[in-house]
Amino acid sequence: MSLLPPWRVSTVLLLGVCTLAAAGCSSDRYGTASPRVVQLGEPVPKGGGRYKLGNPYTIDGQTFVPREQPNYDEVGHGSFYSEDFHGRRTANGEIFDMTALTAAHPTLPLPSYAYVTNLENGRTILVRINDRGPYVKSRLIDLSKYSARLLGYERKGLAQLRVRYAGPAPLNGDDVYERRFLAAQSWYRSDMGPMMSLGAR
Repeated sequence: MSLLPPWRVSTVLLLGVCTLAAAGCSSDRYGTASPRVVQLGEPVPKGGGRYKLGNPYTIDGQTFVPREQPNYDEVGHGSFYSEDFHGRRTANGEIFDMTALTAAHPTLPLPSYAYVTNLENGRTILVRINDRGPYVKSRLIDLSKYSARLLGYERKGLAQLRVRYAGPAPLNGDDVYERRFLAAQSWYRSDMGPMMSLGAR
């Protein structure tokens, strides 16, 4: 999802229409995507970024203040981003992988963990926040395509989500905690993973 932060536009696949909120779109108003460093179909290395908060910044009239938020617990709309940003640098220097359990948030520390619950079906996952966004008003978080699939809203594009901060994440990108939490969910089935073959519905 990596644009030259903080000028990243949130993207989401919604009704197959390409708008500022649709996956695959870009806008000169927010800058251009950073170079793709990993091609589609190639393995994406984990980690490689840095701890980051950053200074306050303003996008389209909205001011965001990155900060430590140990008691963060918010409800709002969640979207997702995928192919257009896959293999590009995230805001903290990692490489975005649409098949990983990751997410973008405007203000939480990078990288950090968050529990994300789809309030429409009760599913909860643990994700690694390693990017900034979304910047569309009323959007709370952008999940990777795989995360949106697990929460059951990949086809809809949007869902009402609860996001709870769960602590700092390691710089090495180790995803054992996210995977372990996922495997323990009663709704999770083996045919939802492993994190590959995202072209299959």
